[in-house]
Parts: sequence; structure tokens; C-alpha cells
Amino acid sequence: MPIRILVADDDSTIRKLLKRLLEDHPQWEVCGEAVDGLDAVAKSDELAPDVVILDLGMPRMNGLQAAREISRRNPGSHLILLTVQQLSDQLAEEARDAGFQGAVSKSTGREVVSGVEAVLQNSMFFVDGLHNAV
Repeated sequence: MPIRILVADDDSTIRKLLKRLLEDHPQWEVCGEAVDGLDAVAKSDELAPDVVILDLGMPRMNGLQAAREISRRNPGSHLILLTVQQLSDQLAEEARDAGFQGAVSKSTGREVVSGVEAVLQNSMFFVDGLHNAV
């Protein structure tokens, strides 16, 4: 069975790019897309993805809030934060506290694949915009 991935970002262009990037991996499929945090929580309940990629800055419910809810409802899902912000130590700590196993900057989108690979092996993957582990 393929690894099922849910992508949540309010920007449709980012969702399409991530879908294309992720589905280049032969064993992965993007099972759904969400346009905001509330939609991500609902689709996580409905689709039971293996991995959820959440944008930090989404309307109605941000990525940190959505991650807390998804972690509570679906503790088996692996969560990766996607952010335009520099991944500071403080943001990485907040992300871990919210249930994320990884975080990458949107400026390093190719790191998403490495992040998914890492969290599927139960490893943490927090990378800032300069490709440094945080």
C-alpha cells in the first residue's frame, strides 16, 4: 500500500507543487488537499493519512493549532510543518510541542521529501531556510 499524504496550505500553487514533488516518489500518494487548518483537521479524520504536511500560516486555524487537534484525534499521523518563516529554535520547540516531527522552510521545498522520509522512520527532521538542523 502506498504512503498516504495530506497537504494543507491556503495557496493552491504550493499544494500543486508539493503534490507533484511528493508523487514523484513511487510509493507515495497525496490522498487529499486542505485549504486551511479546519479543513486539514476534517480531512485528517476522513482520510486517515500516514503523513500530514501543514502550512504554519493558514486562515481559520493555523498549522500549530491544527497539529494539536490532529495529534489528539489521530496520534498515529506523522506531522510536518511548512513555513515561510525562518525556522528558529523557538518555532521548532513550538512545533514539537504541537506534535510535529519535522519542519521545513518553504524556501527549501525539496527538503519536504527528506522530511517525509525521516518522519516515516520515526526520526525528527527540523531544517531552517539555510539547511541547518534546528
